[in-house]
Amino acid sequence: MRKYIDSFRYALEGIVHGMKTEKHLRFHLFSAIVVIGVSMWTGLSQTEWVIVLLLIGGMFAFELMNAAIERVVDLVTTDYAPLAKRAKDLAAGAVLIYAFMSACIGLMIFIPKWWR
Repeated sequence: MRKYIDSFRYALEGIVHGMKTEKHLRFHLFSAIVVIGVSMWTGLSQTEWVIVLLLIGGMFAFELMNAAIERVVDLVTTDYAPLAKRAKDLAAGAVLIYAFMSACIGLMIFIPKWWR
């Protein structure tokens, strides 16, 4: 049981560290608070809430993975290396795609409710 508690604690430490050191995570936290407020004001269905919360959670997960990849690349080399740049760019690209798709899905949920 101790192993599971330690794993949970390490994960929380990672989240807290990410929030303290990653400006993009803080931006997404601000965005999540705004989206949750707008969702409360709009009056989403239970299914829509599930979708919105999954999108928010996924965005945080993608950003944390991106930060982890950046840290590992920086650990391997501090010099400029095309392959290191490519790894960071690919991870950032994954975040961008998820953010774009989340925005599209969010608009599909909110726009019909605002214009009925």
